[in-house]
Amino acid sequence: MQKIVPHLWFDREAKEAAEFYTSVFPESSIESAVVLRDTPSGDCDVMTFKLWGHRFMSISAGPLFKFNPSVSFMVNFDPLLFEGTSSPDEEARKRLDFAWERLSEGGKVLMPLDEYPFSKRYGWIQDRYGLSWQLILTDPAGDPRPSIMPSLLFVGDNVGRAEEAVKYYASTFNNAKVGSIHHYGPGQEPDKEDSVMFSDFVIENQWFTAMDSARVRDAGFNEAVSFIVNCKDQQEIDFYWNALSAVPEAEQCGWLKDKYGLSWQVVPVAMDAMMNDPDESRKARVVEAFMKMKKFDLATLEKAYQGG
Repeated sequence: MQKIVPHLWFDREAKEAAEFYTSVFPESSIESAVVLRDTPSGDCDVMTFKLWGHRFMSISAGPLFKFNPSVSFMVNFDPLLFEGTSSPDEEARKRLDFAWERLSEGGKVLMPLDEYPFSKRYGWIQDRYGLSWQLILTDPAGDPRPSIMPSLLFVGDNVGRAEEAVKYYASTFNNAKVGSIHHYGPGQEPDKEDSVMFSDFVIENQWFTAMDSARVRDAGFNEAVSFIVNCKDQQEIDFYWNALSAVPEAEQCGWLKDKYGLSWQVVPVAMDAMMNDPDESRKARVVEAFMKMKKFDLATLEKAYQGG
């Protein structure tokens, strides 16, 4: 199972958005659709789906949080991924252009699709739901990267903390490493010299990117995008909860915020089977139990699931 799963919060569009995204990217499909009943937000659609082989989850839970560019998803259109075609370079470019066209429908361009010093074809788009995507034609001579990488933008009070955060996440999670770090130089104001222009890192064998930006001021991390940490047992739940949680008032139903304001959900792997059980009474008991919790108590959840 994918250890860290991006989670997207929608008003009422989780199902619609999952169907849309799986039509945009290759190797994509919807895995499950579940309804959580009688939550504080009413009945909520919960979707699990894969985009280009990467697992995502989403929920329709009301208009409490809005997407912004502080978290986007970098999509690497690498010709190496299309080696079975007659022209991998042409196929990568064609797939990128198709995704850009679809994501642009009702969306907003943040950086035009064009040639830049770092790529022959790159663009940053905010789609019709407000979620941000960075589409990039990858240099096949460079190091391979996965097709989709969550990208963290450190803005506002967080500007200048990207490098610290990268090292913090790499030290907190297993199967982790810091990749490349490129800094702003002199004359690139308002971005401060030596802050991070681009970096990437691995946690739990999954690639992320991070950068600072003094140019973006009206966006910051919120619960619209969070990251689920799938834990095998209570010991692992306790570890990640204690390592990550830095905002006590944000602790609720397995959710927490770290010291940079990024939201995480520390969840037992067993929850997946519980929430996909066709027995509505079992599922309802689990929902009732976890609604009372901050950090998840796996034994209590299992007892509720079994009817104890």
